[in-house]
Amino acid sequence: MVQGVQIHSTQAQDAQAQVLTEDALKFIAALHRTFESTRQSLLVAREAAQQRLDAGQPLDFPVETRHIRADPSWLCAPPGPGLEDRRVEITGPPERKMVINALNSGAKTFMADFEDACSPTFANMIHGQVNLRDAIRRQIDFESGGKPYRLTEKPAVLIVRPRGWHLDEPRVTVDNTPVSGSLFDFALYFFHNARELVKRGLGPYFYLPKMEHYLEARLWNDVFNFSQSYIGMTCGTIRATVLIETLPAAFQMEEILFELRTHSAGLNCGRWDYIFSFIKRRRADRSAVLPDRKDVTMEVGFMDAYVRLLIQTCHRRRVAAMGGMSAQIPIKNDPQANDVAMAKVRADKLREVTNGHDGTWIAHPLINQIAMEIFNKHMLGPHQYHVRREDVKVAAADLLNTKVPGKITVEGLKSNVATSLGYSAAWLGGNGCIPLHWLMEDAATAEITRVQLWQYCKYGIRTSDTGEVVTPQWIDRLVDEIAPTLKSATLAAENLDIVSKYLKAQVRKEWPSEFLTSDLMGYLAVRDGCPAAWQRSVL
Repeated sequence: MVQGVQIHSTQAQDAQAQVLTEDALKFIAALHRTFESTRQSLLVAREAAQQRLDAGQPLDFPVETRHIRADPSWLCAPPGPGLEDRRVEITGPPERKMVINALNSGAKTFMADFEDACSPTFANMIHGQVNLRDAIRRQIDFESGGKPYRLTEKPAVLIVRPRGWHLDEPRVTVDNTPVSGSLFDFALYFFHNARELVKRGLGPYFYLPKMEHYLEARLWNDVFNFSQSYIGMTCGTIRATVLIETLPAAFQMEEILFELRTHSAGLNCGRWDYIFSFIKRRRADRSAVLPDRKDVTMEVGFMDAYVRLLIQTCHRRRVAAMGGMSAQIPIKNDPQANDVAMAKVRADKLREVTNGHDGTWIAHPLINQIAMEIFNKHMLGPHQYHVRREDVKVAAADLLNTKVPGKITVEGLKSNVATSLGYSAAWLGGNGCIPLHWLMEDAATAEITRVQLWQYCKYGIRTSDTGEVVTPQWIDRLVDEIAPTLKSATLAAENLDIVSKYLKAQVRKEWPSEFLTSDLMGYLAVRDGCPAAWQRSVL
């Protein structure tokens, strides 16, 4: 329909007809032709930055932007309509039933996630856009198994998380080049819904993931200005919250807010991806080896420093400092185990609100009451911008502190293997958010398990309980032992075989791959009808 634009999938054709309209594709093409070269240059800059870290250059606060950090006069935009109070935000993939349940959960906002909680099959991506469009227009009601699903009169405010800058959308090309997954997700949602949202007294709101540099935030701000002008909308209508979930971004929080200040809605502690990034960016540093995943809590030194700095930074600039996700989910048919899990959730939310966070994340509607009660008790107003945390003094060394109490155990290895295999196989099967051992796992937690296994093999770490050296051969044996136990109706043998080979290859690499989602995307693309060239070998 549009010159230079090709769609390489016949999946979800009815939904495609609704959202991949001629005008929407023209908008995608305009974004691609305007911003793709900048995106690619920023991704190259990430690689160069990693090489400097590998060579021993320490991370520090940028010298060239010291004046931004030192200037107390600039502030970010006021909260957009409906974002004044964000004390509990629920997250999940944009699946139709999930969208209704999340919007009806009682949480203040719902982050519809096209990224870590969503396997990017083309059907998921396209149906997700249809579901959000219908929800905004209150046309999403349906019946399944005799049970009606209908929106309440006052649903949560909708926020959308597009994919990160590193991900391509290979099912759509412009001038024979895959479009950015970020721009594809953003463009379809914005183009079809921005005016409707404003008409309903809200606005187009976004969560921005995986950024590593303030210039990546500048690119998003340029995209926002271009897009608002493209449809004739007042610049500054968009609001975006940035997830600080990479180690380099923790050193540039002020700069990221400054770049997005006319569109900023704050920062979020993306805790699981942050741990993943901490390991990945410090891959050449043996002292950065972390203990079992369960021991890397929010109370350990480098995590606590990052949280305190984020709250101080946001409140200095008058925007929301959002807390993160507790992994625990309700446990059915075991009241005692459920009490233990929910006690962990309560402790986590209490830590957040007393530290000064303005809101928190939950992954399950049944946890809303717990989180809401704690924030209602300890945060009487709509936010805590007045909690300036002027007592906080975070130095670069605090953000890099590797003194983490805990052990590396055989049980921890087995848990990492099971999570890495189970999640990755589910992701290949089209499911990007799964419960495992009563924890909600998504791409971020799977990434931690993958790079931890690589890290232990790379540095020949000995387990604390048996004294055995972790080797690729040992991981092979664990993979062969655990993979057959995971087979089920939702975890196909073919996908388990792919991810088993992938994990075995990963622990033998000199450096871990940047993202498993990038590595495995080719399998989804080819299954969706893309040329076989997309199924690049990652083994």
